[in-house]
Amino acid sequence: MSLAANAPILILLAWVFEVAIGWPDRLYKRIGHPVVWIGSLISFFEQTLNRNAWSHAVRYIAGAMTTLLIVAVVTTVAVIIAQVLPPTWWGIGLEAMIASSLIASRSLYAHVVSVARPLAEGNMDDARQAVSMIVGRDPTQLSPSGIARASLESLAENASDGVVAPVFWGAIFGLPGLSAYKTINTLDSMIGHKNDRYAAFGGCAARLDDLANIIPARLTGLLIATASIKTASFTLMFRDARFHRSPNAGWPEAAMAGALGVRLSGPRTYNDLVTNDAWLNQWAHDPEADDVRNGLVFYIRAMALGAALLVLIAVGISSWGSGR
Repeated sequence: MSLAANAPILILLAWVFEVAIGWPDRLYKRIGHPVVWIGSLISFFEQTLNRNAWSHAVRYIAGAMTTLLIVAVVTTVAVIIAQVLPPTWWGIGLEAMIASSLIASRSLYAHVVSVARPLAEGNMDDARQAVSMIVGRDPTQLSPSGIARASLESLAENASDGVVAPVFWGAIFGLPGLSAYKTINTLDSMIGHKNDRYAAFGGCAARLDDLANIIPARLTGLLIATASIKTASFTLMFRDARFHRSPNAGWPEAAMAGALGVRLSGPRTYNDLVTNDAWLNQWAHDPEADDVRNGLVFYIRAMALGAALLVLIAVGISSWGSGR
């Protein structure tokens, strides 16, 4: 089996690129970023087809057609790229570079570190500003423990959405699978909200994202729990994950709560609207600055375990192919 035919190796190489260099600022300034391009396409269709005058059913159908069309377009482009690039080292390297733009382990770590540092120093203004970049809740209403809780929840959930899930689908279907997942996830983050504007138009995107994350979310929870080397993390994950408002986010968040011995999720405020979500690990203490730093340690360990698993899969596929 050739290297080009081994999707796990391609995605592993893409992951290495992403961790080592990310998407260079110089490249971003010249051509932008693939996720930004996808977002622009979503915005165009949303502004054109999501009309308040239309009924709920019509807006849902328009949103579903938009979702399927955009996923199909982006996936088709990825298929063409994968087919056109030659099965040489430079071709595989270029494909891996493109794929690396759709994985977010480096940027996720950087965003949470930008919260952890000022939080540990007691600089609440900078901590609130930093956490506003990764969560939707009002940062001005967050206490130090609220900032820590928000950053840990974002770290756990995005470890799944931004890293494990794209790697998972890429390892199975290569660049097209990775691109399809990232498009679905971007659609959900932009239009998959339960409010007056998006409940109908983004309904299909939200359901599709839930389906795409069923396995990755649970895998992420298992990776975090294993990285913590604490049975409490496994116990809490299997006990409390189902209480989360999301069918998927509860798994990595509950695993993180158990690993750190803190409580996560629970009531929070969005635009003066209080949501009475259930607590994960309800009777534990609220997280503090040290817990955010420890959460980053567990995140790194979990992602390292995921990479090791990907290496084993890639080697196994290569060995199997060579033996045929």
